[in-house]
Amino acid sequence: MKPKILVTGGTGFIGSHTTVELQQAGYDVVIIDNLSNSKREVVDGIEHITGTRPAFVEGDCTDMPTLRRLFEDYPGIKGIINFAASKAVGESVQKPILYYRNNLNILLNLLDLMPEYGVEAFVFSSSCTVYGEPDQNPITEAAPIKKATSPYGATKQISEGIIADVIRSGSPIKAVLLRYFNPIGAHPSAEIGELPNGVPQNLVPFLTQTAIGIRKELSIFGNDYSTPDGTCIRDFIYVVDLAQAHVKALDRMLSGDNAEPLEVFNIGTGQGLSVLQLVNAFEQATGVKVPHRFAPRREGDIEQIWADPARANQVLGWHAQTDILDVMRSAWRWQQRLADG
Repeated sequence: MKPKILVTGGTGFIGSHTTVELQQAGYDVVIIDNLSNSKREVVDGIEHITGTRPAFVEGDCTDMPTLRRLFEDYPGIKGIINFAASKAVGESVQKPILYYRNNLNILLNLLDLMPEYGVEAFVFSSSCTVYGEPDQNPITEAAPIKKATSPYGATKQISEGIIADVIRSGSPIKAVLLRYFNPIGAHPSAEIGELPNGVPQNLVPFLTQTAIGIRKELSIFGNDYSTPDGTCIRDFIYVVDLAQAHVKALDRMLSGDNAEPLEVFNIGTGQGLSVLQLVNAFEQATGVKVPHRFAPRREGDIEQIWADPARANQVLGWHAQTDILDVMRSAWRWQQRLADG
């Protein structure tokens, strides 16, 4: 068995898929989640896929006594993957204080406790939003960090700076910042997937809920951007492919292969798709039409951004592998599974 890993926000969308990949790679996983945007039953889904039930602590990472108790109860944690954060761009514009308080306090608590409990490796769930509105695409890790277009993006920029400062201060930890593009899809087993509480803030769950009849129509925010079809362009990456990047990052740090104590990688496909192209891909993959309308632009949205993932390909040995039609089929199977109860 490989070392014990703490996954914060581990019952969430990316956290649950990463827990599966970690367990299948031989890691012993402890999850902490406050279930603010997920459900306890996700742990059952993880167990059904892997045959192993991860340890689960219901708790809030902003609460230092809760975190300290976790480290006491589960000694020997060697790495942390931090997914615990508020993560909706639009909501962050409306509730900036909530985003700054939650996202930054969680990070500070974890970094504070790592040296005390001998935790060596930290994978931070960052975002392509740190680049702001890019000057050119595809975007590399060397691109300038411009003013964030939302408080959510700003929390990621500030968090990256905090991690760099902590490492620069001589703290005995290593960190990898994974700048995600747009994770979508669900595990091929349909045991886990994206399961937001309430009205979805992300595109694909709203799309699949519309396709199955839960929502009347999908709102596409803006059709007057300077893109071929007028809708925003994103780099949509399969969540399982993304989850595997975390395992590669952790392997790299714990094996001592990391060249520097702090490394940064873009995690995307290298291909930009517009929102309208994604809707069309879903319809092509499933044969199901999605009622949609164009709505005004949403504050905080970037017009177009997609990754140059060459560094992750070469250094981590990681590649996005899954075709977009297969990704959309996985999302639809998950939605149908939810509808069947």
